[in-house]
Amino acid sequence: MANNHGDFIWYELWTTEADAASDFYSDVIGWRARSAEGSDRDYRIFSIGGVDVAGLLPIPPGAKGTGMRPGWLGYVGVDDVDSAATAIAEAGGEQHLPPTDIPNVGRLAMVSDPQGVLFYVMRGAMEGTSTSFTPMKAGHCQWNELQTTDQTAALAFYTRLFGWEKGDAMPMGEMGDYQFINHHGEMIGAMMNRVADGPPPAWNFYFGVEDIDVAARAVTQKGGVIHYGPAEVPGGSFIIVGSDPQSALFGLVGPRKR
Repeated sequence: MANNHGDFIWYELWTTEADAASDFYSDVIGWRARSAEGSDRDYRIFSIGGVDVAGLLPIPPGAKGTGMRPGWLGYVGVDDVDSAATAIAEAGGEQHLPPTDIPNVGRLAMVSDPQGVLFYVMRGAMEGTSTSFTPMKAGHCQWNELQTTDQTAALAFYTRLFGWEKGDAMPMGEMGDYQFINHHGEMIGAMMNRVADGPPPAWNFYFGVEDIDVAARAVTQKGGVIHYGPAEVPGGSFIIVGSDPQSALFGLVGPRKR
């Protein structure tokens, strides 16, 4: 069964230090990294248990001067990349990379929502179903979290374009609601208002780990920084929000075993 329109199908790290980043995430999450065949940009694939779940792309030298910074970007699967890119622009978003064919990979476009948050839309060339996003499975993304400057507008944008649905909400006091989002009967993540003095608006992705405390130690031992956690969340799991040695923000989620 192929992925549905609106599914998260891939995650990609843009970084300034490919070797260091590969080493960091391999130790923290347990991924194995390999070079992508035929890539002329040192693209690398992260896998777990023989399953490809994410990629790594060095930031091109020319892009560093434009303010491109290390960070994780998500890919949303769509039925038609060209139509989706046009609809995103008409809804107040922007195209940063027009619809482009990548041999043996698929057709994709880099876009941003009306609040300036970057992501990709993609139609893969390969048959089958992406399991990059698989809740409750270690090594895969388990939660997609948007921090935005306008939660109401962002919710309207994504639900209209990708068929997502507004779920329940968890009040967070002055920060407003933590608004859950559903897709085809599955809770896929949440949206929240950006903290005034926090990072720029962006998607943050929580990758599953076998033991949150072991992962937390690996983060600091490998030169990363933990900004929040480990903290318990509903359901009994624990989360961490951190940044890698190149300052890319990421999340981890998993059980506490001690």
